[in-house]
Amino acid sequence: METEYKENRAVLVGICTDDRYSDEIDASLDELARLLETAGGSVAARMIQNKDKPDPRTLIGSGKVEELCVLCKNAELELVVFDEELSPSQIRNLEDALGEGVRVIDRSMLILDIFALHAVSREGKLQVELAQLKYTAPRLTGHGTELSRLGGGIGTRGPGESKLETDRRHMHRRVTALEGELRELERNRATMRASRDRSGIPKIAIVGYTNAGKSTLLNRLTDAGILAEDKLFATLDPTTRKYELPSGESVLLTDTVGFIRKLPHHLVHAFKSTLDEAVYADALMIVIDASDPEFHEQLEVTESLLCELGASEKPKLYVFNKCDKGVTADSSMGTPATHARTVMVSAVTGQGIELLVRNLQALILEGKRRVTFLIPNAQAGAVNTLYKNATVEDVEYGAEYVRVTATVDAKIHGMLRAFDPDWKEPTEE
Repeated sequence: METEYKENRAVLVGICTDDRYSDEIDASLDELARLLETAGGSVAARMIQNKDKPDPRTLIGSGKVEELCVLCKNAELELVVFDEELSPSQIRNLEDALGEGVRVIDRSMLILDIFALHAVSREGKLQVELAQLKYTAPRLTGHGTELSRLGGGIGTRGPGESKLETDRRHMHRRVTALEGELRELERNRATMRASRDRSGIPKIAIVGYTNAGKSTLLNRLTDAGILAEDKLFATLDPTTRKYELPSGESVLLTDTVGFIRKLPHHLVHAFKSTLDEAVYADALMIVIDASDPEFHEQLEVTESLLCELGASEKPKLYVFNKCDKGVTADSSMGTPATHARTVMVSAVTGQGIELLVRNLQALILEGKRRVTFLIPNAQAGAVNTLYKNATVEDVEYGAEYVRVTATVDAKIHGMLRAFDPDWKEPTEE
């Protein structure tokens, strides 16, 4: 029997300290409102506290807590969502002050709730449950010996919520078990990744801020048929599809989970195997919502997280999406035009897709060349090297040589240049 969740009306709370600007707070609360809507809630009110530094007990201070308490009682609100990460003691102090029936969650808990809502695959559900246990369990202190927060509403659901009913002594065992299952799934993913590597087909990871249109773009290119909604974190599980370029060369396009500002580090760790699709890709297609006034900041978040993952040095194609919403390169591109490869498209209407494909093809072929190798039969092991590291187009076995036509990068050509009859040793002038 599925639990029914009623829509939660909530008050959003932010804090403006000396090192943050009010515009930044407003933009962050706007995004928090969208997260709440994605989770099935609605915004009843907003509250911003101007304070030199966060209060260690309640983040916002006793006076603002009293004001928040009155607001919740008068408007009959049962949910308060903080834009900043709260400590376990802060949640306990706030809920004690706000009274019975008012739940307090933070931005990270809200994101976890959305992840729980959208997790489809077994791996996705395990990742969400692990992240929930590691992050949420310490913040459930003061809710009774059973740690129960069930009963419906945002911040209470998830694949692992029933596990939160068990005794705290068993929680560590559950975390250990989840980590073991995820390691096994990661080994399976690594095996699949190695198989793709052996195929020699270039791998492109589609990355970017949440709701930039990554899934819609993959659907446009490959008819992948994956869920594409105008919601944050509509896609959690990576989807890979083969796409044939006009040159005849195939590439593997992988849709990935979206990025967001203030993405908790424990979520980055929990979804490491998913995010590794960007790490092991040959190139990145960074999708940006060009219609969003915050797209510059969103691009900074994306590139910062790519740097954290160790994928910042890969060849990139910047795809500014949603140009069907009246966005033009002249009017709003600004600094993105300085990127080496930049295209404006609409994944919904198809506008600019041909230009995107041409740029994608140029990106893949950048630094590569088509070479016909003559490999002596006695050294036929080099053929396996080509199959593993290049795109092999044709193989002919002769009495003395194996003739292999392949598209190779500079590294592989350097390794096998002795078998390239057209290669000449450079001469000094």
